[in-house]
Amino acid sequence: MFLLAPRRPHGLDYSADIATAVPAPLTRLREVAKRGLMNPSSPSSALTPPGAGRFATRSGATHLLGLEGLPREQILAILDDAERDLARLQKDRSPTDELRLVTVVIAMFEDSTRTRVSFQIAAKRLGATVSTFSSHGLSLSKGETLRDTLRIFEANGADVVVVRHASPGAAAYLAEQIDSAVVNAGDGMHEHPTQGLLDLMTLRQAWGGSFAGRRIAIVGDIAHSRVARSAIFGLATVGVAVTLAGPATLMPAEVERLGGTVAATVDEAMEGADAVMALRIQRERMEGGLLPSFAEYARVWGIDAARVRRMKPDAVVLHPGPVNRGVELAPDVADGERSVILDQVANGVAVRCAVLRRSAGALAREAA
Repeated sequence: MFLLAPRRPHGLDYSADIATAVPAPLTRLREVAKRGLMNPSSPSSALTPPGAGRFATRSGATHLLGLEGLPREQILAILDDAERDLARLQKDRSPTDELRLVTVVIAMFEDSTRTRVSFQIAAKRLGATVSTFSSHGLSLSKGETLRDTLRIFEANGADVVVVRHASPGAAAYLAEQIDSAVVNAGDGMHEHPTQGLLDLMTLRQAWGGSFAGRRIAIVGDIAHSRVARSAIFGLATVGVAVTLAGPATLMPAEVERLGGTVAATVDEAMEGADAVMALRIQRERMEGGLLPSFAEYARVWGIDAARVRRMKPDAVVLHPGPVNRGVELAPDVADGERSVILDQVANGVAVRCAVLRRSAGALAREAA
């Protein structure tokens, strides 16, 4: 754990042999700050995402809990850092030593191959020590609490904890309980902030570097989608107009409060748009009676070539993946010239490099 300042007592009594076996994080982070390895940006004053619970005891730059409430200048600074990381990764994929003294723990309490692998690659590209845990291999099944599990990670030297959990607000709760930096890799139906950032990065590239005057249609399961929420919050902050469309059974109550307007049909939403984001439809929505069938969804809400032509000529198609081909997107759209899905994947590694560096840099400043 980070002994950064006198604060709340930790409820666990770690044995002396653990304390002596693990290098003191404070010492390691002071060395990192002294050597200037992480080149952190200026301190942040980010607001806590209101929907994720209160968190106000640490620098906003230490954690990434959500995009709701994150100031525009901070979002743009992360995107600028990610662009530099992308340029470097395209030229040279060998690891740097920026985070050589930093340990990143990736704790996945929900299955997620894509996000887990992206964070692993990003951390290793920065030279961090990486440990990955899934819920199948953790002690929660033996009665250990989530907080105790994460504190064990911290006692073993975790500086940054990347966490995915099925409960909304789990990341914010953990940020209150441990001294490690916390990065939210998805908390239930609440937010998925690094996905939102990589979507913003992909759109900015497609739109020539500017968000001004742009509009995007987001189509699908808005009610259950953390991807949609992070996208909406981030897009609204940078000034992009958002139009939402989807089956009434998959729209949250008072959906307009999320931001944006609601269209009655996918055709209306996509007419003249600068981009469309199709959201993944999960089988349990059909089994739960919220959808009649995948075929019916594809007919009414699926994005095919004819609907793509309703958008502006330079408009692009996004999808968080994995794609249900023939359901959310027609195969020729998913693989077509308008698709930037593979750009989203590549940008994901760069965004996560920028986020991990940001969190580790904030810890270094606290320890200095």
